[in-house]
Amino acid sequence: MAKFDIKIDKTGTAAKVQISGVIDEDVDFNPHNLVGATSVELQLGSVKGINSCGIREWIKWIGTAGPATITYHECPKIIVDQINMVQGFLPATGKVISFFVPFYNEDSGSEKSILFSYGREYTEEGVSKTPDVLDDAGKPMEMDVVEAKYFKFLKKP
Repeated sequence: MAKFDIKIDKTGTAAKVQISGVIDEDVDFNPHNLVGATSVELQLGSVKGINSCGIREWIKWIGTAGPATITYHECPKIIVDQINMVQGFLPATGKVISFFVPFYNEDSGSEKSILFSYGREYTEEGVSKTPDVLDDAGKPMEMDVVEAKYFKFLKKP
């Protein structure tokens, strides 16, 4: 499995956090608390996995941000799945700014993950514009998710 890594760049009360690898039972968020931050920007595009122990540690860690505004960027499918299933994974002060959506072409077996960004492909009301995605041979690809489940987090208050 990919090793866990976290980098935090604090400027005043703003924190930019880049996380990569696997969030599991070996993760130690303690040295990286978010106390005192008023805004936290999470870059999650390099997260490769998460398990139940990692989810527990994540929720405890994200809670150290208190009332800070938290933005989630480049969320891979595994993070979107947790946001949809686990209460508190995306705190009340959190907002997803961008996330990846898997696409698939059954004939070629091609897979791609396409980045959806707030205000371009979606808003709080849901997906507003699904891009046309083509595989390497120029054949159309379809979304490889159940839209009602995958985009559920967009409708959360």
